[in-house]
Amino acid sequence: MAARIEQDGMLIEWDVGIPMDDGVTVRADVFRPPGAGKWPVLLTYGPYAKGLAFQKGYPSAWQNMIASHPDVAYGSTNKYQNWEVVDPEKWVPHGYVCVRVDSRGTGRSPGYIDHFSPRETRDFYQCIEWAGVQPWSNGQVGLNGVSYYGINQWQVASLQPPHLKAMCIWEGAADWYRDMTHHGGILSTFWANWYDMQVKTVQYGLGERGPRSGVTGALVCGDETLSDAELARNRSSFGDEILAHPLDDDYHRARSPDWSRVTVPFLSAANWGGQGLHPRGNFEGFVRAASTERWLECHGLEHWTHFYTDYGRELQRRFFDFYLKAEENGWDRQPKVQLQVRHVDKFVERHEADWPLPSTNWTRFYLHPQNQSLSLQPPSEQAEISFEAMGDGLTFMSEPLSEETEITGPLAANLRISSSTEDADIFVVFRVFTADLREITFLGAIDPHTPVAQGWLRASHRKLDDKLSRPYRPYHSHDEVEPLRPAKPVDLAVELWPTSIVVPKGYRIALSVRGKDYVWQASTGAKLSNFKNELLGCGPFLHDDPRDRPARLFAGTTTLHLDCQGSCSILLPIIPPR
Repeated sequence: MAARIEQDGMLIEWDVGIPMDDGVTVRADVFRPPGAGKWPVLLTYGPYAKGLAFQKGYPSAWQNMIASHPDVAYGSTNKYQNWEVVDPEKWVPHGYVCVRVDSRGTGRSPGYIDHFSPRETRDFYQCIEWAGVQPWSNGQVGLNGVSYYGINQWQVASLQPPHLKAMCIWEGAADWYRDMTHHGGILSTFWANWYDMQVKTVQYGLGERGPRSGVTGALVCGDETLSDAELARNRSSFGDEILAHPLDDDYHRARSPDWSRVTVPFLSAANWGGQGLHPRGNFEGFVRAASTERWLECHGLEHWTHFYTDYGRELQRRFFDFYLKAEENGWDRQPKVQLQVRHVDKFVERHEADWPLPSTNWTRFYLHPQNQSLSLQPPSEQAEISFEAMGDGLTFMSEPLSEETEITGPLAANLRISSSTEDADIFVVFRVFTADLREITFLGAIDPHTPVAQGWLRASHRKLDDKLSRPYRPYHSHDEVEPLRPAKPVDLAVELWPTSIVVPKGYRIALSVRGKDYVWQASTGAKLSNFKNELLGCGPFLHDDPRDRPARLFAGTTTLHLDCQGSCSILLPIIPPR
């Protein structure tokens, strides 16, 4: 029997059981307005343990956020703050029910952990349908959350649950292969480390070995205390499973959305600095989903911050008030795209009609062998330049720009390369430098020194999907390996994830072609409590697993082949002055 209490202006039911079709019962906390009535529902389903306070589970992120953005904490006791989901004290008074479900195998929900699997997506569907028919529900269910709680919205929307009426995907990736596990075909080590740090630590069955809720005193990870062996049997070998699927196969497709079936109204909110995980999904969802009622927003700062600030919360509320309460608040006249355009020292809000921006002047800059420069004209001579295949590579830099230049949109690099081995991993970084050659980096979603834009491609995965590719956004099939012949050049089209930067007059732009992850500097001292590694420029989104990058294939020499036809270039989305 779920415990019920009225406090802090809410009627709260702890540990409500939601039965699944295979006999497992997942557990939810329900926060609703006191008294009789029917209200719209905001629901989340995920692995971070509903009983673990944001402040306790993610102390460095919480302290940094409220120190810089006091509006996050203002107006709430903050007792019910939970990682990457809404604060019920800021939603229940406005007539919403907030439901937090611990996903199967995590927190207080028993079962086997298998992230983003079809089983987990069916669970999410059934939770939505359960919420839609409760006596306190008006039948209008919305989804709203960050990261994991955004990713799985794309997936469950593909199943089209009848009671799902609107979604806000705040920094939520979509394509399990391209966005998340294999950037350009190169394995991301993020997920294996994330599993250790953020999931195993709140697995159901930790019981007495896990934390207790600061509000209820209940064990966050269930009342059972299981052995390490029992816990291991109740979860997938997540990192190893990802490693075992190097191509975009059925494993990946089963964990990715079907865009043709995503028809529910949605607000997709991206972060310019989220390279390595989320923003590609937010942009792809806006462009490719079948929904005719869709909006795109893009901002900066840390991954979680604007979800909680007044800026983000008020935007979310206008959207949900329109779709879940039928309030005539003008949301239907909201421009389809709202951007926080990034300058070197500020963000400037601007509205647009579509993405990519209709006014884009697609402009190609060419890599020149002489002085390793970037220019609007192809080089006048051909040359070959080589670098260590797993090293820092080469950087090509423009002359100082003659006028302020806005670059907002997706980017694409064309490179002709050869390798001394049968493969090569290419890491492309678009960069900005001051007049005195200091690099401009930004406080990104995770890393405090994030470059302007990044892209990746394994040369043996160079095959393009001709139907989905665009000149500004190559789309790779990732369905077969095409080994290189040593010293024989091949052409690569490299996708760089969307960005925004207004480059001041006199600054320079640059393109680095590397054989390993970008590094801002060798040591920064920057860390967050929920990540293993020091933050050196790419956050936790690294590509350094020797099982995926064996020396026999990747530790040779890579050569760029530049010619008078412009075989090596980058296409930039330059936005004319307004």
